[in-house]
Amino acid sequence: MAVYTSTDALPDFKNPVITIGTFDGVHIGHKTILKEIVDHAKEVQGESILLTFEPHPRKVIFPDKPLQLLTPLEEKLELVKATGVDHIVVVPFTKAFANLTAEEYISDFLVKQFKPHSIVIGYDHQFGNDRKGDINLLKQLSEQYRYKVYEISAQLIHDAAVSSTKVRKAVSSGDMTEAANMLGRPYSLTGEVVKGAQLGNTIGFPTANIHPNSSEQILPANGVYAIKAIYKDDVYNAMLNIGVRPTVSNELSLHIEANIFDFDQDIYGEQLTIQFITRLRDEEKFPSIDHLKQQLGKDKEDALNALLN
Repeated sequence: MAVYTSTDALPDFKNPVITIGTFDGVHIGHKTILKEIVDHAKEVQGESILLTFEPHPRKVIFPDKPLQLLTPLEEKLELVKATGVDHIVVVPFTKAFANLTAEEYISDFLVKQFKPHSIVIGYDHQFGNDRKGDINLLKQLSEQYRYKVYEISAQLIHDAAVSSTKVRKAVSSGDMTEAANMLGRPYSLTGEVVKGAQLGNTIGFPTANIHPNSSEQILPANGVYAIKAIYKDDVYNAMLNIGVRPTVSNELSLHIEANIFDFDQDIYGEQLTIQFITRLRDEEKFPSIDHLKQQLGKDKEDALNALLN
């Protein structure tokens, strides 16, 4: 898969079959759409292309509203690559781009830049200034600009029974099983391992403190999770706490701490990927360190049961 981070100097694509969207999460509904363009491109002996945007359009259109994403750009590109799409074009989303009228979006962006053979688009997709463009406008102008429009039906989307909004709600509530069902994979988070207070070492549960690479990526609800920890392509069973560590600290700052089982490497400054498998319990304040220690022993047992069964 070729990735382009600008619309300048794009190659002449052969019979381009394109779809458009932010595709945050690359969930099973997105994969259904991407399969459509891959299959259609093969039928017309063309090339499949996903047009996506960076930054997320909401950051530009609603800059004062906080934005939480499921997949940082690098992860999204890797997930799209796995679907078999030939090309992904990451379109810089600017205020000028947002101000294109729907007609300009079609003529100056889609047609001029890509010369599409076919546009595969959702029945409810909107584009252009004030989101005035839709599939009906694309169809109206299809003969003039010599492209075909294929509608992704409401039924197809309904059958997938998933949206990025639904996935975000599942993650933010800590329902990692439901999130995984919609994503088609465990929800994951990647970050740098940084030094913490190192209290875990003193009570027999050393932790890797993780600083997420993206401050915009949504975090699961505070609590204890059974996870898979991936370090340099090796996968380890582990458990993780997200929270404020009320038993050992009066601070309200959030910490993400993973206790990796049967692991004793020094990984400060390294990248660690966390796959959330299931939520074990809420974060709690225990009456003593000994009580915390006892609970961590039970958490490890529960985590292994969830991970190995």
